[in-house]
Amino acid sequence: MTAPAQRGTEPPEPVARFLAALRAHIESGTLLKLVLSAYHGPEAALKKLDVRAVELKTGRHLSFVFHHQTRDTTMNFSVAQGLDEIAKRLGQEFRSAHLLTTTEDFHLEFSRKGAARLTRGAAAQPPPTTQHNREKRRRLDHRRPFLHALGITDAAHIVKPSMAHKWKQINKFLEIFDHALAASPLAQQPTLNIVDFGSGKGYLTFAVHDYLRHTLQRTAHVTGVELRPELVQLCNAVAEREKCAGLTFRQGGLADYAPSKLDVLIALHACDTATDQALHLGVKAGAALILCAPCCHKEIRPQLVAPPVLQPVLQHGIHAAQEAELVTDGLRALLLEASGYQVQVFEFIALEHTDKNKLILGIKKPQPPSRTAELWRQVAALKDFYGIRAQRLELLLKHD
Repeated sequence: MTAPAQRGTEPPEPVARFLAALRAHIESGTLLKLVLSAYHGPEAALKKLDVRAVELKTGRHLSFVFHHQTRDTTMNFSVAQGLDEIAKRLGQEFRSAHLLTTTEDFHLEFSRKGAARLTRGAAAQPPPTTQHNREKRRRLDHRRPFLHALGITDAAHIVKPSMAHKWKQINKFLEIFDHALAASPLAQQPTLNIVDFGSGKGYLTFAVHDYLRHTLQRTAHVTGVELRPELVQLCNAVAEREKCAGLTFRQGGLADYAPSKLDVLIALHACDTATDQALHLGVKAGAALILCAPCCHKEIRPQLVAPPVLQPVLQHGIHAAQEAELVTDGLRALLLEASGYQVQVFEFIALEHTDKNKLILGIKKPQPPSRTAELWRQVAALKDFYGIRAQRLELLLKHD
């Protein structure tokens, strides 16, 4: 007969397996909730305990909701503290534990004498779709082989703690991409041609290809363009090994590669005027969808002449830098819209490598000539207000 785990001792084998599964699903983002019931502890009014994973500003935590007869109490713990709390209560206070995940369910039961029994079955419910007290619906299966090949998951296909932010970034980008694709002229197009400039180690490039091919069942030709030859070699080797049909990587930059056909342009963290070059390339190639994350705004700042009313504010360097970024990306949005795109500028996600988390999203939409003329007038007025002599994207578009 198996006795319940005591503090400071190794838990019995069914409990250890249950806790290992719980930890794995927390790390991979596939936990729905944990329900502890059949309470027989000292609190007479306590009925059960629900545990969910939540994303707070300080990272992932476990939210405990104690359900009493007349009230509920919520407490948040770090993942490590939460797992310790759960381990202490299993078999000691709660005789039943039900682990619900997006892929499988576990039920741990304790007899009155403390014997533990673990059963496992298929998931009985789909994942919910909101954050905080519900887990996000992921557009990418964490068991996809390329994630392990790129070092995001371990051999058991569990997201590595050090890659949790990257995993979140990938899924957030796919969420944005999915909504933009559905709203674009490409919504029903069976074959898509996509270029990702500055693809780096290929995390998003692989993810977009996999999402289109395996989730949406669309034919996708995806090319990652990257300056560093060692990363191009790495990504091509992974793509070949994992048989990623239609996915290739090429060495070069924006000036080195002119795609013959382009439906979607992706350029995340194109430095300074490289953002303008990327936007221009997308417009010139007739891309129906442009996703660009700008950074390193250097061109406009030395040109800015503070209007008299703003001089007391812009005398401070940090304010001048923020103003230069605002004006630069405001001009880019206006110019992209004047080129026939519906434009949104919004916060993407807090990245682990940079605080530049703005995304410029352009979806090709027809508009009347009067609207185009008005947008060009707004560009001219904004430049005149700040004394701006030249802006790279405007020069490139006018050259065309």
